[in-house]
Amino acid sequence: MLINQELAALYLKHKLVAKSQLNPMVEEFKGSTKRLDNELLAQHLVTEEGNAVVLAEYFDMEFADISLIEPDPKCVHLVTPAFVRRHTIIPIAKQNGELIVAISNPFDYEGLRRIHSFAKGKIRVLVSTKTKIDNIANLIFSKTLTAEAITSFTEVSLEEKEKLKGVGTVSADLYGGDIKSAPAVKLTDSIFREGIAHRASDIHIEPFEKNIRVRYRVDGALYEASSFDIELYPALLTRVKIMSGINIAEKRIPQDGRIKQKINDIEYDFRVSSLPTVYGERIVIRILDTEAFAFDRPQLGFLPVENKMVDKMLQHPHGIILLTGPTGCGKSTTLYSFIKELNAQDRNIITVEDPVEYTIHGVNQVQVNPKANLTFASALRSILRQDPNVIMIGEIRDEETAQIAIRAAITGHLVLSTLHTNDAPGSITRLIDMGIEPYFVADAVVGIVAQRLVRRLCNNCKVPVKTSEAEMKLLKLTKPHTIYKAKGCPACHNTGYKGRMGVHEILFIDEEIQELIQKRASTEEIRKLAVKKGMLSLYDTCREGVLSGVTSLSELASIIYEAE
Repeated sequence: MLINQELAALYLKHKLVAKSQLNPMVEEFKGSTKRLDNELLAQHLVTEEGNAVVLAEYFDMEFADISLIEPDPKCVHLVTPAFVRRHTIIPIAKQNGELIVAISNPFDYEGLRRIHSFAKGKIRVLVSTKTKIDNIANLIFSKTLTAEAITSFTEVSLEEKEKLKGVGTVSADLYGGDIKSAPAVKLTDSIFREGIAHRASDIHIEPFEKNIRVRYRVDGALYEASSFDIELYPALLTRVKIMSGINIAEKRIPQDGRIKQKINDIEYDFRVSSLPTVYGERIVIRILDTEAFAFDRPQLGFLPVENKMVDKMLQHPHGIILLTGPTGCGKSTTLYSFIKELNAQDRNIITVEDPVEYTIHGVNQVQVNPKANLTFASALRSILRQDPNVIMIGEIRDEETAQIAIRAAITGHLVLSTLHTNDAPGSITRLIDMGIEPYFVADAVVGIVAQRLVRRLCNNCKVPVKTSEAEMKLLKLTKPHTIYKAKGCPACHNTGYKGRMGVHEILFIDEEIQELIQKRASTEEIRKLAVKKGMLSLYDTCREGVLSGVTSLSELASIIYEAE
């Protein structure tokens, strides 16, 4: 195909793919209907954005980052969700009398023809990526679904509403027939979809006296997405409970459940927690994307000098590596990245988790079950008889688990676990306070990684500013420096931030620090020696992020620990 030769020339022009990769493929596709762009994407030899740039030039169209364009719901609704899924074409806005249409595949002549057939006036076609088109579609259509579900509920008869209020007595016929059209089902589905569209990690559904509030946690911050009448809550609560396997008749005690569901062809794991409050049960839903979770260390925010220290820790054949920090600081994510690196055919890796958040091929993962007396301690005692090389314990919660973990490390196993302390040196004191003898701690602990999460500035809208005197003092600067502040744009939902990264404090236990531990030295003594030997504090690593323009000064201020 002549098309493939022309496309190949453009990929080379933009230095997106090596000639040695392109030529064999062009040769192979001669006489076939295979297209080069599709194959390059399928084999991950070119990024979505790079491919879009090439296709835009090939068709003499404009390439655009449509995440920077504020979508107009009226324009988006000129097409259906099914149309967007089939053709990956979406009308997003009107500018200067023109309908702005984004497409990921300009070879889709049928989709373009259909857009022209029902659009009124002029059309300007932009080439963008499938991911960004899908993001806009998911966001707009999910909001509409929520509004429609609320409207449909108001149209339900008084008799049916009374039935819905009696949580625990809701009969199946209220969801029967066309279950997808039931108001409670539509509302629950739309809340889930909207949360995913916003990249939320958690969904909060909170009942109050007269209304229900839905909030999403995005990049660590909560914001209100919608609010609706309290009369909808019994039906919504019952639906969530049924889906997650929670007892719908029980309203007095906290309960936990789990939902596995495919949304937009992606498998999601929803962890559901209910908590009784004055006005009813509060629901928090943790969203886990089982297909897109990234375990790679480079993506977690480790600095080059920190990577060297982590490499040194992971090379140890035995000992304990601890991850520490408050709840929600990304400890489990970092643990998974370490386990992924250690995963090899010649290693027997067993984990004990509560719960197992993500499955890793080749790793034996055990789910804690207190009802069956399968605790961290009991599971750990059992897996030591399973001839492991590497053991991961989700959390060291008590003295018993700590004692077994220490013994496992001393007897030739590499143990990875988490602990709740504010900083790395504080973990030493915490273990000793739990009843572990200092000489055991000194002998067993290889290294400790303290972690926090800070928000990344949105690259599309961050604003450069010169540091003030107060900011220079906070950053320990002697002269003004250009840093960046959050602004807000459509790409980041006007928050100014997009994504998060870890900031770390890594304490490597060498002989000198071992001596201090054995002498029961204070946390401050251990800290001073560690800093003298090159340990970067949480403040130091976050400061680097501020000076390099990755995060903001306000995120630095949120770090609990401040440098001495």
